[in-house]
Amino acid sequence: MHRRAVRYILYGAVSLSAYLLPLSMKESIMALPTAVRRRRRMAHARRPNLWLWILGGTAALTASLALVLLAAAAVAVDAAYRHFSAGLPTAEQVEEMTLTSFETTKIYDRTGRHLLFEVQDPLAGDRTIVPLQDIPVYLRNATIAMEDKTFYDNPFGINVEGLLRAFYSNLMGNQIQGGSSITAQLVRNVAMTTEERFSVSYERKIREVILSYELTKRYPGKEGRDRILEWYLNTISYGRTAVGVEAAAKMYFGKHARDLTLAEAAMLVAIPQYPAMNPIDDFDAAKARQGIVLDVMVAQGYITKAQAEAAKKAPLSKPKPPEKPRIEAPHFVMHLLKVMEERYGRRAVYGGGLRVITTLDWDLQNAAQQIVSRTITGFPPTANASNGAAVVIRPSTGEVLAMVGSVDYFNEEIDGQVNMAVEPRQPGSSFKPYTYAAAFERGLARE
Repeated sequence: MHRRAVRYILYGAVSLSAYLLPLSMKESIMALPTAVRRRRRMAHARRPNLWLWILGGTAALTASLALVLLAAAAVAVDAAYRHFSAGLPTAEQVEEMTLTSFETTKIYDRTGRHLLFEVQDPLAGDRTIVPLQDIPVYLRNATIAMEDKTFYDNPFGINVEGLLRAFYSNLMGNQIQGGSSITAQLVRNVAMTTEERFSVSYERKIREVILSYELTKRYPGKEGRDRILEWYLNTISYGRTAVGVEAAAKMYFGKHARDLTLAEAAMLVAIPQYPAMNPIDDFDAAKARQGIVLDVMVAQGYITKAQAEAAKKAPLSKPKPPEKPRIEAPHFVMHLLKVMEERYGRRAVYGGGLRVITTLDWDLQNAAQQIVSRTITGFPPTANASNGAAVVIRPSTGEVLAMVGSVDYFNEEIDGQVNMAVEPRQPGSSFKPYTYAAAFERGLARE
């Protein structure tokens, strides 16, 4: 009761002051509660929120750890890259090795039109480089369909789908296998040692990927991929001694690569995966593989089903095994090879792709061969003359225009491959007159 009365009295006093106090004092009294509330709000705002501190600290710590991990990962990747790329050639060196790894040397007469011999290294094979425009489009498409369908689209020359498939297969305990893009196969063929090429290890795969990346970075876009495809088609093995599409076309079908039909191209494209299934060694298997290639081309939209069926029905006969390399003026050529090997080295001669124009006069060579043969056969049997030789030299220049080393280079009974024109021989009794003459001059005549 008393409290209520006091409250009413105070309220009345305050209300009365509102009428009795000056205006400035009224404003001060009214502003007092507002200022107090404002200061309280500001103090409350400045008071730290514990949860915000915790969340902010956690976010900052997470970001810092992420940066540290990213930095560590970058260092690790760089270290791994340096480790696996150690000793690998540069992209430019891969190009050089692709073009100079080996190519068959050709030897011609003095006109440059008559081929005397194609020098084939028995350890390397036969190879003639041709530009991409001389390779039929359907052969290129068939190669891409069978070897690397993502060739023009895959990142950095890497067949990601193939690698993942191979990795999964290997993870399941199967043999390390597959997954190589066309670019990676090119790298393996020209930039890897023989030991690396036939190894089945993750390290080799990683080195292939690294060099494939460097190669496609150096030669980007469609133009770069065209160049890589050209190199690949000129370096891949097509079974037996055929390296590259030109040598393969010549060996199996007796024609240039540019003249291959769709049926022939499909049969060739199947060989690199299974070299023993070539038309010479296993025609039936090669024919079956041809059908697989054509079906894959249909599935990927390169040809129609009608084109594939027509190619499957196209008549192809089993090719004959190639004969030994034909050689003209054999003694001259073999003597030339010996001189070239001494001067330029075996690698340049047997794999340098040289085009050698010689001093040999083809008509004069044929005439010399006929004269030697006719002369030897003209002797009576009692003469015991079974071989002969001849060399024609232009005195003013020293050019060897013709060289016949035996009656018949391929006749083993007379050791026909021995070059009687240059090989040293025992003089026999023909030296007796000189011996006796020297003795007579010294007064050593027999009594």
